[in-house]
Amino acid sequence: MRCLIIIPAYNEAGNIEKVVDNLIINYPQYDYIIIDDGSKDDTARICAEKSYHVLYLPINLGIGGAVQTGYQYARDNEYDVAVQIDGDGQHDVAFLADMLRELEAGNADAVVGSRFIDKQGFQSSGARRMGIGILSILVRLLTGVKVRDVTSGYRAVNRRLIRIYAEDYPSDYPEPEAIVIASVYGCRVKEVPVVMQERENGVSSINFKKSIYYMIKVTLALIIRRISFGVRRA
Repeated sequence: MRCLIIIPAYNEAGNIEKVVDNLIINYPQYDYIIIDDGSKDDTARICAEKSYHVLYLPINLGIGGAVQTGYQYARDNEYDVAVQIDGDGQHDVAFLADMLRELEAGNADAVVGSRFIDKQGFQSSGARRMGIGILSILVRLLTGVKVRDVTSGYRAVNRRLIRIYAEDYPSDYPEPEAIVIASVYGCRVKEVPVVMQERENGVSSINFKKSIYYMIKVTLALIIRRISFGVRRA
């Protein structure tokens, strides 16, 4: 299968070189595309100097817009599989073969790399894990799909979901809602265990205040998404 790795990057000058060089040197079987989301640091300069494969967004669209741009690129270039990894180095590409195996076997349309199955590596803070657990329960109530690591940005999808996400992808804090989208379109979602690393440089975009906003916003988005799909079908 032709596989494209999508790397959304916003102000990842301290991380992007290590992430992409690892792909080029150790995983040349995978294509990749960086989506520079209007970075204000040296991310764009580094990508240009290193001749990386990159799309430059003229303004910051947020993580959802950047990832959707990657899906549109994957669709337009007829990739069989698209994989999301973060530009901060947290996602270990060594586990990608396990994720792709599930797609190749036809066991799933989307595979989520989960840090909460084997509980190895970076697990995030206790408060954040509690919030993730609440969202996981909500996703299961709305869709019947059990995904423990619903906020994981490490996921692989097949050609069908590439086409869906290229047209319909959440704009803000998209990971849980993307699982609901997959479910309402009748796609199968599966988790596989991965080990994640703590970011080495930079800071997370989600602080305490944003965490509160995140929980409220994502909860409402999940409910509205599920209800609106039911109304359309009716």
